[in-house]
Amino acid sequence: MLQSWIRAHQTPQQVVTRCRIILQAAEGMSNNQIAQQLGIRRPTVLLWRQRFSEGGPAALTQVKAGRGRKASIPAAQVKRLIEATLKTKPKGATHWSCRSMAKVQGISPATVQRIWDAHGLQPHRVRTFKLSRDKKFVEKLTDVVGLYLKPPDKALVLCVDEKSQIQALDRTQPGLPMKKGRAGTMTHDYKRHGTTTLFAALNVLDGTVIGRNMQRHRHQEFMRFLNAIEAEVPAGKMVHVILDNYAAHKHPKVRAWLDRHQRFTFHFTPTSCSWLNAVEGFFAKLSKRRLKRGVFHSLVDLQAAINRFLAEHNQEPKPFTWTTDPDKIIAAVKRGHQVLDSIH
Repeated sequence: MLQSWIRAHQTPQQVVTRCRIILQAAEGMSNNQIAQQLGIRRPTVLLWRQRFSEGGPAALTQVKAGRGRKASIPAAQVKRLIEATLKTKPKGATHWSCRSMAKVQGISPATVQRIWDAHGLQPHRVRTFKLSRDKKFVEKLTDVVGLYLKPPDKALVLCVDEKSQIQALDRTQPGLPMKKGRAGTMTHDYKRHGTTTLFAALNVLDGTVIGRNMQRHRHQEFMRFLNAIEAEVPAGKMVHVILDNYAAHKHPKVRAWLDRHQRFTFHFTPTSCSWLNAVEGFFAKLSKRRLKRGVFHSLVDLQAAINRFLAEHNQEPKPFTWTTDPDKIIAAVKRGHQVLDSIH
């Protein structure tokens, strides 16, 4: 352990010196020799050898109570700063900055930053959230997660959704390639060549994806995609489809299509719970690896790129595995509603 501390770049130099004292003492060197080689006083060697014998390696990293630099900011002022950060806002702004808080408190911005770091405060950051208000949240969550954890025998579980408004963006100028010391470049302006919508169905059991590019995402296109799934899924297999509450998925004509195709069963996720649909992970992968920095000279070029990505994905698919305990999700949502209700 002491050798690893010495090699680590993050270890403070005073701790490194203490480790060297113990290691050289273990090699049989005298206290005078250790002090002379490390450029320290003999009492320092005796002190840290004694502390190591009493407390082990952990004692080498500890500062004795009452030693070290004394706090220059009174505890009462630190408390006032923390309360101001948590409970107030500056005039004309949405959140405190180091400089604005320092001006009010009469201290330096660096001191404000140190106090915020010590208390885990980051006023400049905010996290977004969305709690489902679905009255059947628990029922729908249990139904969908049940399909993930224990799919029915002789049946397929497909996660279906559409990624709409995918833009075919062409850059106005060619970018420079990446090289050592410089990232690749891309112009911020672009030319639009139209949009497409990708309908996708992720097979939970083997990870393959059925995908179709279409111009729009109405119920008519959704029914065409259902017919494409019907043509590709082996006959005799029951099909359980997990999808969100988009209006096109519940259109009367779609329901009529379901009545004519008895082997299909729809399972709707709770409202505001798109994360529960596994196909969203495939869409994120598509956006990150193929669309975000892609250059497409036409709509056909974009659709061809998406189709190639689908084909490459299906060459090495990975089954989807659900790992989160649904009871923990339900408990977290309940806590969220309790907090919101207490605020309002």
